[in-house]
Amino acid sequence: MSRKVCVVITARPSYSRVRSVLRAIRDHAGLELQLVVAASALLNRYGATDRTIEAEGFTIDRRVFMILEGENLVTSAKSTGLGVVELATAINDLKPDVVVSIADRFETLATAIAASYLHVPLAHIQGGEVTGSIDEKVRHAITNLADLHFVASEPAAHRVVRMGERPETVHVTGCPSIDVARRALDAPPDDTDLFERFGGVGPRLELSNGYVVVLQHPVTTEYEESRANIEETLHAAREHAAPTLWFWPNVDAGSDGTSNGIRAFRERWTPDNMHFFKSLPPEDFIRLLHGAACIVGNSSAGIRECSYLGVPAVNIGGRQAGRDRGPNVIDVTYDRKEILAAMEKWQQRARPESDPLYGDGLSGARIADLLADVPLTVDKRLAY
Repeated sequence: MSRKVCVVITARPSYSRVRSVLRAIRDHAGLELQLVVAASALLNRYGATDRTIEAEGFTIDRRVFMILEGENLVTSAKSTGLGVVELATAINDLKPDVVVSIADRFETLATAIAASYLHVPLAHIQGGEVTGSIDEKVRHAITNLADLHFVASEPAAHRVVRMGERPETVHVTGCPSIDVARRALDAPPDDTDLFERFGGVGPRLELSNGYVVVLQHPVTTEYEESRANIEETLHAAREHAAPTLWFWPNVDAGSDGTSNGIRAFRERWTPDNMHFFKSLPPEDFIRLLHGAACIVGNSSAGIRECSYLGVPAVNIGGRQAGRDRGPNVIDVTYDRKEILAAMEKWQQRARPESDPLYGDGLSGARIADLLADVPLTVDKRLAY
């Protein structure tokens, strides 16, 4: 009998990271994929990831609406609570043999709590990593709720074991986001016009002589400064003058400040070197990253995928503080002069080599095989 594997997607980055796992589970003879899509992955202003998921051939078994308006600390906490309520119902209805949760967002914590109280074994992808902000606490909390751990690297595995998890439950699979990078680079290039395909706001840019990608999210522990922080990056990008492809922030507390800062800057300065997108499908985004002169901001993509791609990254602020990183990263503060200087440094330096720090691009199949074969038991520490 096939094992039923329920994967919960709660945000655009979660889908990007776990896409290869979904394919491997769907195609595995010993597994049945159940797909729950929730939170900002259902919202149009964050890219309507559910439409991308269906366009790529996956069937969504449940949609869970759980995001309260406000994008502040209170609504993040309340959305987590609402997520526990709604996800518990979805998981109870689907009756999976195991639930898979990804990374470290507040919606992911809701998934972990719901599965744990239903006594459904929980598998966690990307535990054991170190970063800044509230994500650190959330990630470690999910690790302690999880029964299986699929980690990206040996250092992450050691951290999970030091947290008290049994070594036999910890598996170094690599990060499935690297699978997307490998697949994107192996595919033939797409010559269709980027601006016609994905629209966005801003002038049509000439990209053949190089361009910059910017992806900067609010930091929950600094959410009141999110507008001031994004303005520093905007001014640096404007002064740098290279064609710049800018992507919308996620739903965390402070997102309104980041978004409003972008809109106000656009109206005041009408920058002729910037084009703004909500999102791109994962492989299109990876191809775009691979061709970039550098990525600027605080997304883990600069640390994770760009390490594998050999793409220079200017990492701003403390959102990724402590995360294992390769030689492709220059760290700076929220200061336009520092940001601009780092961008100019990468103009003068040779492009870094690919670093397999986060995996070899074959993680999805490893995770599917483990889900089919390993014992599925709830940690006795969680039993009543």
